Parts: sequence; structure tokens; C-alpha cells
Amino acid sequence: MQKVRYAVVGAGWISQIAFMPAVAQTGNSEITVIVSGNADAARKLADFHDVPHVVPYEDYDKILADDLVDAVYIALPNSMHADYAIRAARAGKHLLVEKPLAISVEECEAMIAAAEEAGVHLMTAYRLHHEPGTVELLEQIRKGAIGDPRIFSSVFSLQSVLGNHRLQSKHWGGPLQDIGVYCLNAARQVFGDEPVEVVAMEGGAEGDPRFTEVAEAVAVTLRFPEGRFAQFVASFGADANDSFQVVGTQGTLTMDPAFKFDDALKMRLRQNEKTVDEISAEQVDHFGAMTAYFSDCIMNGSPPENDGYEGLADVKAMIAIEKAAATGRAQKIDIAPRTARPGPDTVRHIPCTQRRLVL
Repeated sequence: MQKVRYAVVGAGWISQIAFMPAVAQTGNSEITVIVSGNADAARKLADFHDVPHVVPYEDYDKILADDLVDAVYIALPNSMHADYAIRAARAGKHLLVEKPLAISVEECEAMIAAAEEAGVHLMTAYRLHHEPGTVELLEQIRKGAIGDPRIFSSVFSLQSVLGNHRLQSKHWGGPLQDIGVYCLNAARQVFGDEPVEVVAMEGGAEGDPRFTEVAEAVAVTLRFPEGRFAQFVASFGADANDSFQVVGTQGTLTMDPAFKFDDALKMRLRQNEKTVDEISAEQVDHFGAMTAYFSDCIMNGSPPENDGYEGLADVKAMIAIEKAAATGRAQKIDIAPRTARPGPDTVRHIPCTQRRLVL
């Protein structure tokens, strides 16, 4: 196998602006099928990206049965992830699924079971696990640059657009699931551990027509083992901001910007109340790096670090966060310990491209 052949399942904004332009940069991946409900738009995208096949959702199982793809990239609304992933796994296709992995623990477990039974890889699309700046920050923490990390704090906010499916409860939309998951996943990687308890609140301005089904914002406090704490706020109704800070016993690391894929991430290290290092990370194509890594896993037969269990861990935590916000009571979180974490071996240095078509 010289290149892994992907079907793009769901040709919406993230596929158009990020995934499809990135694949050609990888060298080990290609798109051979677009699965979409909008035939005209899909054909324009296919022509632009030299994709030979466009099929409607009704023909999804047919293209899975044919020898057209090795893997699927699923970028559908959250409520559709499990169905399309399980069908692909049963057809022997590898699975790259956007976060959150699914809308329930049961769906996540069913996806993991289907992939394991079929002997295919399931990877949750945590692109930052393959981005050099994020991994360098984790390496600095592991090397003791700030002593023992004790406190994680983060804000991720943007102004959402009325009508977006991420504002619909039927798709498990909301700021927690769409952007708060970045803060949650970052905290878990920073501490190299799993949260054990959470308190949370939801809120927002009254009368905003965007937020009739989901909250505008969520504020979360997570307790980790050894008395560590992580706090974050995710908002769909505030000025664009994405940053986090890790305070240790001997220093502080700040990443700003921290999560978006269209900026070079920037890290600052403070020790003894003075800035001692500022690093602008190499700007790579996040989606290209993620796809190149997954294709390497497929071709090498090695399991991905950010597998289905990694996606399941965040879903378990998010469900506990929602319950804590709804009840006003602290909720316990039970996540199995993870041994796999992002590191230098998960990074891929894929150049960015400006060649994209967004319809």
C-alpha cells in the first residue's frame, strides 16, 4: 500500500477548509470518495481535489463494499458518528472520527467493539496530538520545567452562527462538546492523568436566539489525583480566545493561541516571576499531521495513540460535566488509566497549504 485511500463522510465546513486540503500534503494519503447529501457541492469539491467518486449517503454501504477506500474520515454531526463508523468497521475500513467520538458512553463502546472485532484502527481526531508546539509543551512539563504541575486554566470562546448544527441539542451540540473538549483533553494530557470529580455551571445572556437548545457557555472545575485542579470556560457567545496556562511548583507555561488550526501556537515559560523562554511553534498543517500519522499507523499495523478509548475518556468526562451543571452537585468520574499519551513519536511535520475550496 503506497497511500491510504480515504472516503470523506460529510463534506461540510471542517472537511472543506481543513481536511480535504490537507490530505494532498501528507504524501501517504489520498481521497478517493466524497460521501455527501449535496451532490452539486460535492462534485465541485471532487473536481477541485481530484477525487474520482462522489456518492450520496444512500450509497454509503455500497462504496464500503467496493474496493474504493481503506479508511473513512467521519465529519458528520455528533449524533451520526456511531452509525457511520460501525458500518465502516464492519466493512473492514479504518476509522478516523471527529471529536467528540459519539454522544454516549454506550455508542463509544459499540464503536470500539466494532473496530476491535473487525481488526481495524479507530482514531479520535485530536489533531493537536500531532502538532509540534503542543507536544513540546508536554515535553517541557515532563522534563520538570515548571516543577510539579498543579493548576490548569483555560478559556476557549468564539461567536457561533445562528443555525449551525452545533447549536442543536439533537446532535449533542454545545460549547462543551465542540470547543470545551479541547480544554478538557489538554488538561488530561498536561497532568498525564484522569479527572476523578467535577463541578460545573452553564450560563449565558438572556434572549439570544442562538441559544434556545444549548447553553451559551459552560464553566468547569475538575479535580485530578494528587490534589491537582483544572478549570476552563467554553463559550459560543464571547470574543474569539483560545489559551491555557499550567502553573507548577517552580514555574508557569502559557500557550496562546492554543487550540485553533490556522495559527502557529505560541508558548511562554516563566520561572521565578520572569519570562525565560518564548517559542513560536513550527506552523504545520494540523489536519495533515493527524492524517499522515493515522495513515502511518494503518500501513505499519500499529495502534494509534489517540484511539477510541481516548475519545471515550473525554465523553465520560463531558457527560459528568453536563450532569454536574444540571444538578448543581459534584459528580464522580471513572476513567480507566491511559498509558498512551502524545509525544515526539506522534508528531508529523506536514507543510501548510493555501489551496482550498470553501463553498
